[in-house]
Amino acid sequence: MRALITGITGFAGSHLAEHLMRQEGTEVCGLSLSGECLDDGSPICKGVQVFACDIRDGEETARLVKETHPDEIYHLAALAAVSSSWSRPVETLTNNMVAQLNVLEAALQLEPRPRVLIIGSSDEYGLVKPEELPVGEDNLLRPASPYAVSKITQDYLGYQYHLSYGLRVVRLRPFNHIGPRQRPGFVVPDFAKQIAQVEAGLREPVMQVGNLSAERDFSDVRDIVRGYYLALQRGEPGEVYNLGSGKAHSIREILDILLEMSEVSIQVESDPARMRPSDVPTVVCDASRFRQRTGWEPHIPLRQTLQDVLDYWRARVRAGQA
Repeated sequence: MRALITGITGFAGSHLAEHLMRQEGTEVCGLSLSGECLDDGSPICKGVQVFACDIRDGEETARLVKETHPDEIYHLAALAAVSSSWSRPVETLTNNMVAQLNVLEAALQLEPRPRVLIIGSSDEYGLVKPEELPVGEDNLLRPASPYAVSKITQDYLGYQYHLSYGLRVVRLRPFNHIGPRQRPGFVVPDFAKQIAQVEAGLREPVMQVGNLSAERDFSDVRDIVRGYYLALQRGEPGEVYNLGSGKAHSIREILDILLEMSEVSIQVESDPARMRPSDVPTVVCDASRFRQRTGWEPHIPLRQTLQDVLDYWRARVRAGQA
């Protein structure tokens, strides 16, 4: 079985590649914008063929999908930062829509046609009301950012290609996932990087933070990508599934755990620039549909994930990479 991952050198893509490499009889290849491996020694550099491809280029995408001829396509490549989508709305919308359209069109040209996983987001639900928690797949979509609109577009493009062409598309709406290799611009790596730099004496012992009261459903990326794999093995084509832990943790709780793990005392200060134009107080996932279908359960405790993230940034700071 051959699996193709778009965005293979990204945060979730690299972890998914490692998970797939552990599956007997699975050959893994991937597309990335640069075609280069990660700079942190990820095992995917040794066991995976990575092709440079801008999947906004339809002809190049079709050529490489035909050349690799996968049985499964995991479409992970996208502009994924909610915060930057406010300053780059046109780029976020066009990139995420056009890139996926090209992947779907390329898949249609193969025989037999591959199974395709489309990654949406919990941000599709947007302004969730307290009485709607936990959030199920039938909840209304009230997008609260340009990024959320782009993910709804991806979600429904996948559904349309299933209905129109019979393409075996499974759609997932993962909730917040964290872990090693997540780049700055997201709350947990931002916290961990600052702590690691303070410990190394590279910055003053002051941490800049945004809204700490928001509560989110956090899972370890390694649990999430295991869900991606199960979605294509056991998910029903055309269906959409939520993927998350079912537990909410405040950003304050995340920060407090990381500060407990710090080797130095750090002062916390609010930074208005880190506040989003709109934010939902609490989001928690109802993943019962996915669990019943696939048997997926999260395995990695939150504290272990946060320790791994902090250790990852400590190593990068020591190596002069952060």
